[in-house]
Amino acid sequence: MIPTVYEPPVPILQLQSTWLDVFPSEKVVFNCNIHGSSDWTFTWFRNDQEVQDSDPNVSLSADQSVLTITAATQTYSGHYSCKGHHKTKGVTTASSLQLKLTVSAKKPKPTLSRSSNFDKMFPGESVTFTCTVTVASGWEYLWYHNGTDIQAPNSNTYTIASIDHPNSGQYHCKAKRGKGPFYTEESEKTTLQVSDPPKPSMRLLTPWTDVFENETVEFRCEVDSSDWKFSWYRNKELLEEDVILSLLEVEPSLNVTSITHAYQGGYACKVHLGSRRVSSGFSNTVDITVYENIPKPTLRKSPGFNPMYVGETVNFTCNVDVSSGWVYQWYKDGRVLPETNKTISIHLNPTNRGKYSCMATRSETTSTHISEEIQQDVLEIPVPSVKQLRPWLDVFPTERVKLSCGLNDSSEWIYTWSKDGQLVQADNIVSFDSNGATLSISSASAAHAGQYNCKGHLKDRSVSRSSDSGLTLTVYDKGPTFTVMQDPDYQLMFSGESVSFSCHINVSSGWEYRWYRDGNFLNSGNTYTISPIGTADQGSYECEAKRGENDFSKTSTAIHLEVQKNKPKPSMTQQPYADKVYTGESVSFKCKVDLSSGWEYLWYKDGTKLSVINSNFNIHNASSLNNGVYQCMAIRNKPIYNTEHSIGRTLHIFEIPVPSLKQQTPWLDVFPTESVKLSCGMDGSSDWKYIWNKDGKSVGPDNIVSFDSDRTTLSISSASTSHSGQYTCSGILKSRSVRSSFSSALQLHVNETKPVILTQSPSHNVMHTEDFISFYCHINVSSGWEYLWYKDDSLLTESGKNYNISSALTRNSGSYKCQTKRGTHTVFHSDQSQAVRLNIQERPKAAIILLTGWSEVFSTDSLVLKCGVQESQDTWNYTWFKEDQPINVTLRNEKYIVTPQNDPKQSQYTCRGFRTGRPSYSKTSDQFKTKNLLLKRRVLLSISGFIFFGIIAVFLGCIVLRVIRKPAVDEYKPEEADLFVSMALKDRDDTPCPLVEYITDAALNSPPKEGNENGMVCSETTPLPISSQEDQAVTAESHDATENNGGLVSFQK
Repeated sequence: MIPTVYEPPVPILQLQSTWLDVFPSEKVVFNCNIHGSSDWTFTWFRNDQEVQDSDPNVSLSADQSVLTITAATQTYSGHYSCKGHHKTKGVTTASSLQLKLTVSAKKPKPTLSRSSNFDKMFPGESVTFTCTVTVASGWEYLWYHNGTDIQAPNSNTYTIASIDHPNSGQYHCKAKRGKGPFYTEESEKTTLQVSDPPKPSMRLLTPWTDVFENETVEFRCEVDSSDWKFSWYRNKELLEEDVILSLLEVEPSLNVTSITHAYQGGYACKVHLGSRRVSSGFSNTVDITVYENIPKPTLRKSPGFNPMYVGETVNFTCNVDVSSGWVYQWYKDGRVLPETNKTISIHLNPTNRGKYSCMATRSETTSTHISEEIQQDVLEIPVPSVKQLRPWLDVFPTERVKLSCGLNDSSEWIYTWSKDGQLVQADNIVSFDSNGATLSISSASAAHAGQYNCKGHLKDRSVSRSSDSGLTLTVYDKGPTFTVMQDPDYQLMFSGESVSFSCHINVSSGWEYRWYRDGNFLNSGNTYTISPIGTADQGSYECEAKRGENDFSKTSTAIHLEVQKNKPKPSMTQQPYADKVYTGESVSFKCKVDLSSGWEYLWYKDGTKLSVINSNFNIHNASSLNNGVYQCMAIRNKPIYNTEHSIGRTLHIFEIPVPSLKQQTPWLDVFPTESVKLSCGMDGSSDWKYIWNKDGKSVGPDNIVSFDSDRTTLSISSASTSHSGQYTCSGILKSRSVRSSFSSALQLHVNETKPVILTQSPSHNVMHTEDFISFYCHINVSSGWEYLWYKDDSLLTESGKNYNISSALTRNSGSYKCQTKRGTHTVFHSDQSQAVRLNIQERPKAAIILLTGWSEVFSTDSLVLKCGVQESQDTWNYTWFKEDQPINVTLRNEKYIVTPQNDPKQSQYTCRGFRTGRPSYSKTSDQFKTKNLLLKRRVLLSISGFIFFGIIAVFLGCIVLRVIRKPAVDEYKPEEADLFVSMALKDRDDTPCPLVEYITDAALNSPPKEGNENGMVCSETTPLPISSQEDQAVTAESHDATENNGGLVSFQK
């Protein structure tokens, strides 16, 4: 048998990794296999050169079927193939198909681009970044903002739909691929700058914000960039160009020419980037006030005296109360003056006498009226004269001097005096009367010598005039000077001490000295000594000096000596003088001997001597360590002498209390214009005043916020949102600089609006009578509300948050509102709610009609009733009622059949309509009564037939008798009146007909028309309306017969 020879199979080369174009450090995996067999090993080739597994960047699987290459450099690029070698037969296959591997020299670097390349972007704009890698494929993209990874979808684009300031910064991207993964280089960074649109600045180019009609106003809207367009607003409303307004969208200026009052208001501007739909906010507002009337200036004169004197200065001021920029024109006696200032000053002379007025102008279009005139008169100043009032102008020391100055006895002048050109001032020697006209020297001295002149001054004016000549005063020699001394010089001394007095005059000689105590002579000589002293030695000691024959003498000033028998006891005071001293305060003790002087002081605490020798003992930054009892004692050395100890003073240091903050008004969540009161207190103490903070900042009084005298209570008279915040208070001791910590806080919230919502239930636009309607007034914030209700703006008496109408009537239609209020002394009202319009219409009424006709009364025992809703085209279901009780509530038909079986008592029937729409039910119909209705109709028809055929029979009988009867003798001829037998019923009122009694029902109230049941005319084919007219019909027929004498009457009538 010849064996079969097979060609070796060709191996299949496959790429197990993803890409054949790779970058340094990426891995590439090839797989070589022969389908259906594992008996092969493989050899690998690159560009037909065998691949060596000794290369560190090349690795092979155990059977060499998988080749893994780490693409370190471009040398690994090439065409790869493989061959198979049978493990046992030594057979080698042909080469597989080749796969080309391309290794790039370096990592790729993405290109980052941006959709909008503006230097500045504005909030709300959108921007899209695109990251592009132009080589290879399979990339995933990573995005970075300021170096931080952005959690963005894996896409080569990153979009920010509405940018804001946090989006500012640097953006870059990079790409990755594979499981490794392999990353590209980072892209170049691009900067996104997000800025707020510039706020334009509104500037008034013309001088004034308050103008008059026909003046011109010009504005300029200024912004940093030139790319913006402009829009203009007055009172926040967009302006459009007209005959007065001159504006262009691309121009930054607005001109208002020949302005009128209608153009008054607050002007502002905005800028826009039209291509990017960016708009700024409003600029600052420039308020323009337009006056309709030209003002009249007010002329004032200062000072207001008239007449005035030569040399005085008068100021005239022309004032226009409105606007500014005025140029003034002045007039004197109607002639124009050259001055143009608002105020003119005139240094008066006689030529300035006249009448003054003024007028103001500005621009070329505006001039005021001329002011009222003011008269100015000018006089010459009079000259004063000096006179002596005592005989002599040469005097000795201690003598008196008196001079006078006069000016025509006028009381409008006051006077000043000068001596040798120097102003004379009043003292204990020199004095003046009330207006300075008289100068008095009570005891002359050499200092008073000199030439005296006077000067007159007009009261409250700068008008003065000096005398032409003066008077000279001479004073001979100074008076003697005494030197009187006490040693020691204590004012108070104590028994056992000694004292010495001395008296001396240091000028001239020949003086004689004499000593007195309490006016009693003691001794002569210039010294007087007492040792030891006793209480009998106390008194006033004086020294008298005398000399010369003229008996000129002078007595010294008295020295008062007080002698006390007992030792003094010092008094100790504390500052601050308070039972409570607080931590951190300074405390000062002062020891004082009120009697005498020359004392030194010793201090003791709790009986222990302290190292302080002073009248004051100070403690700084006090604490509990300073608690104790303090005393002092005084000593002096002329001679050695000490006092008793003072009374002890106990010092106790307390911690500073914390104030309590409370609300005085009921609510801390309030609305605009409500009042709020907060109080701050220290356990009922009135020793403190307080300061207040809101959100850590000091609160001061203004036209809304006020405080009581100690700021114990903070009152907000009309709250606004600016008053919202956290309030605290701190106490400050009134008498000392002690300040507490802040109290616990109270949070005040002021709502921006006063919303009141009115709802109606049910909320249908149209309601019907008998409906239940409820209004609910709701305010969703705060508490303590009372409710006010209004209908058509008239206050209703109802209160409470609900207003109910239990059964609506048409008069309840109207416009309803509600409002809330709260408070007692000051009542706060909310805004009124929106109006809710209530429209109430009459509910449709059901009606019953009778479908059984006259022709059917002999063929049926039943009545067919039909219920219908009047004036309604809608589909209704119906409920029937018998004697006001529902009949078979499951039956909703419009018809109901009354039979002797279901209505043996012949009852009253009503009905009512129901449906799913509105209104959901109708009014109940009027009552329908079925009593004897069929029988009544049958009787009426029978009687009518009987009468009809009876008349026919009588008529025929009369004709027959007329034909067959023979003429009678005259005496036997009856009267024509008896031709026919009268069928009148005799005594018909006394004997009523039983049939009439049967068919007449007094309980049925029906109209007096025969055949009209329920007030409507009906026929055999027309359904009869609901009523009970049958009895009236029978009665009417009986009444007709009665009127004809109850039967047939003669044809001759």
